[in-house]
Amino acid sequence: MNIYDVSKHAGVSIATVSRVLNGNPNVSEKTRNKVLNVMAELGYTPNVFARGLGLNTMQTIGIMCSDSSDPYLANAIYYLERALRSFEYDAILCCTGYDLDAKQKYFNLLRSKRVDAIILAGSKFVEMRPKDNSYLIEAAKDLPLMLVNGYLEGENIYSTLCDDHAAMHHAATGLLKSGRRRILYLYTSYSFSGVNKMEGYKDAHRDLGLPLDESLICQCDKDISVARDTLLGLHEQGLEFDAVITSDDSLAVGAVKYAHEAGISIPDQLSVIGYNNSLLSRCTDPEITSIDSKVEALCTTTINTLMGVFSGMNVPSRTTIASDLIKRQTTNF
Repeated sequence: MNIYDVSKHAGVSIATVSRVLNGNPNVSEKTRNKVLNVMAELGYTPNVFARGLGLNTMQTIGIMCSDSSDPYLANAIYYLERALRSFEYDAILCCTGYDLDAKQKYFNLLRSKRVDAIILAGSKFVEMRPKDNSYLIEAAKDLPLMLVNGYLEGENIYSTLCDDHAAMHHAATGLLKSGRRRILYLYTSYSFSGVNKMEGYKDAHRDLGLPLDESLICQCDKDISVARDTLLGLHEQGLEFDAVITSDDSLAVGAVKYAHEAGISIPDQLSVIGYNNSLLSRCTDPEITSIDSKVEALCTTTINTLMGVFSGMNVPSRTTIASDLIKRQTTNF
């Protein structure tokens, strides 16, 4: 079954059928309905790829994320796809992992599908070495690249990000002003977002004229049990801390589990602040104070910016969104 069969059964030209498929307004409503009815009767499904060639758009956006099981990224994917559907765009999702070669492989796969743009969800796609980002900058000459909570400077590259530095600075400042002096910072990575969070933690101490103990900055895997065991190990080694602030809610859950196992009262003896305000922050007893990084707003803004690019509007290359600190029972300031 093809366009020629539809043309023959509807008694119209192939060009008319093509105009109906492409949404051309220069077709009468009567003719349009006639062609659509014949398509339904014949069970004809248009070739999306061929149609995309004719329209110079596939109405499809590629989305890349490193790990769709991560609560933050899972939410981001949901909000991105929801916003795209509202503009009648489809999405192709690739979960790349963290290896650069795999990222480049999936990126090229999406380009081969002739997607209209590619969205990079999360900050793990911006590499520390500039030369490792050259494939993104080169590709942006041909299609828009949208970064969700990551930043890369380049023509036709657009970033929407949470102000992670200000968010962490505000949270750490609140703890310090409440009298906490030994705030342990638990983090997962040195991504673009991760670096900004750590600098916010450090600058909060500097701006209040307080000493910064580097032994209180600890890295661990993004795993609840690992975070718990890491804190237990530090406690057993004699490291003293009266608060834990983390780069992700999963680590904050580990901190709550550590306190329970060590017999430490929250928040009287230990304050805990997580990051992302995910479902995890409400799954513990007590519930966790967490920084809301506004993932829904980030994703909605990203898609609105993309539609502006498609429409030829003058849109900002970088949009920054402020966070909120959602206070629950693991803090008392």
